[in-house]
Amino acid sequence: MTDQELIDKYIEPNPNRPSVAEARVVKYAVPVWALVGYLEAVDGDVAQASHDYRLPEEAVEAALAYYRRYKTFIDARLEANAG
Repeated sequence: MTDQELIDKYIEPNPNRPSVAEARVVKYAVPVWALVGYLEAVDGDVAQASHDYRLPEEAVEAALAYYRRYKTFIDARLEANAG
């Protein structure tokens, strides 16, 4: 599946916080930025993040695809959360 197909299938805007940085995983409402931050903590282990968040691995891959596309926005959101 291409990055765009993954994003289309698994990523949606947050209706309560409509910004690129607040996108989330469809049906699970897990923010992309939270998954990206967690993946950093588990050394990029997609299977671990999938297990711990109870998400399909494909959904985690979709979050990574979205992150690659909007890295600047997601990094800023992670930084805001850390501060």
